[in-house]
Amino acid sequence: MLVKKKKRRPSGEINSGSMSDIAFLLLVFFLLVSTVDQDKGIGVVLPGEGGETQVSKKNITNVMVNAAGQVLFNDEIIQIREINKRAQAKEIENPNMIFSVQTDSKTKYQVYVDVIDQLKQANVKRISIANTE
Repeated sequence: MLVKKKKRRPSGEINSGSMSDIAFLLLVFFLLVSTVDQDKGIGVVLPGEGGETQVSKKNITNVMVNAAGQVLFNDEIIQIREINKRAQAKEIENPNMIFSVQTDSKTKYQVYVDVIDQLKQANVKRISIANTE
């Protein structure tokens, strides 16, 4: 009688020797393919180095923000949402108007950004960020 030999089946193991290579290649692939969103800040064009220019007081509108977040537009307390309308009126009245924004050192940054946004929405051409002394 002939006895049949059983065929050996290959084992069910997966060769894990190259698993780290595959993981590294996938990591590099996704790093190269993916993009990272970059936050955009306030677009401000800074002047180059040079001398200071004297500007007439009638061409300057002061916008001051105190530590409590109150806005003074030419020494008159107004709401932040009113800056847009007032700035547009001043810009129409005098196209050479410069809006000087001054803040207290303890002013919240969000209030400062809101004031600049209101001026940008009013299509103001000249914004000066002044130092408080």
